[in-house]
Amino acid sequence: MPQLPEPDLDYLQKVLLEMLAIPSPTGFTDTIVRYVAERLEELGIPFELTRRGTIRATLKGRQSSPDRAISAHLDTIGASVREIKDNGRVTLAAVGCWSSRFAEGSRVSLFTDHGVLRGSVLPLLASGHAFNTQVDELPISWDHIELRLDAYCSTRADCETLGIAIGDFVAFDPLPEFTESGHISARHLDDKAGVAALLTSLKMIRESGIEPEIDCHPLFTITEEVGSGAAAALPWDVSEFVGIDIAPVAPGQHSSEHCVSVAMQDSGGPYDYHLSRHLLRLASEGDIPARRDLFRYYHSDAQSAVTAGHDIRTALLAFGCDGTHGYERTHIDSLTALTRLLSAYLLSPPVFASDAQPAQGSLERFSHQIEHDAQMESETRVPTVDSLLGSHREPNA
Repeated sequence: MPQLPEPDLDYLQKVLLEMLAIPSPTGFTDTIVRYVAERLEELGIPFELTRRGTIRATLKGRQSSPDRAISAHLDTIGASVREIKDNGRVTLAAVGCWSSRFAEGSRVSLFTDHGVLRGSVLPLLASGHAFNTQVDELPISWDHIELRLDAYCSTRADCETLGIAIGDFVAFDPLPEFTESGHISARHLDDKAGVAALLTSLKMIRESGIEPEIDCHPLFTITEEVGSGAAAALPWDVSEFVGIDIAPVAPGQHSSEHCVSVAMQDSGGPYDYHLSRHLLRLASEGDIPARRDLFRYYHSDAQSAVTAGHDIRTALLAFGCDGTHGYERTHIDSLTALTRLLSAYLLSPPVFASDAQPAQGSLERFSHQIEHDAQMESETRVPTVDSLLGSHREPNA
């Protein structure tokens, strides 16, 4: 079997930087959808678009069923105009779940129906020279911040003349910085860093000429941050669904900025026992630095697909990131590990070939959790990951 090349990290960082420059709060994603669709066209990967813009692509394999899907989301957190005040300032409602603490002090773009206005998000008491110590006593909430626009708008009428309306989208500047240490800091790494890793993995596979064993459907969803994500994105006979998202690096968590995380559970409950262990096994065989973790206040595209009623095995891969939904920071190590594990998974056999058909009237083909390893050996004959990823190996963390 031909060897896969190493991940093209220049490509990964290039597409990540380009995506970060495209505002895409949930509900305002047309431009980022066009960008990713163009990257798929460059790779020669066919795709279709849903009515609202979810991208459903197909990486053909040697067999078409059961097939697998792997998903990353294009939408980010942001805000929208909630009220236009009499003094010409604008109050905001959060798009997605995040703290106003990280909104304060941000430079933003407000998108009217006819143009773009720039501005800054400030606390209601913004000047220490005017309010002295009261500036430190203001509560932290979306009710205690406002948007000051860089335009002549000192009254509500001024704002309306500028075309500002309730519900206009507000996008927060990403402020990306790639350092020599390998750290990558920016807003909205969730989930544009995951999208960049998936595109880089697809590039690796296309350039290698290796044909996956089964059809795989890369999905790029547009409403993950508000919970619906992949709910209507699976028209095929998908038996396995792997989500790609962000792994919080914080006290009480096991994730690292230098590893890929395999989430065992999130707020929607445990992920599939067998698919999660399949991913861990691929990581172990390929010397890909991976950690297990559990996310208590978190949901993903995989969860939304199950909630929508799909009978699928689900798992979640995530890059380690500090300060999630704020000024996020990851490391190229984590994105490299994620890319390598995605490639190994896309080329691996299905976890259970028998998932092509339900087990009707018999337990013979049904799974065994206690005897998982023995059953996996007989069912899948998983190839050595060295043969998929080549001889280059990463140290385990």
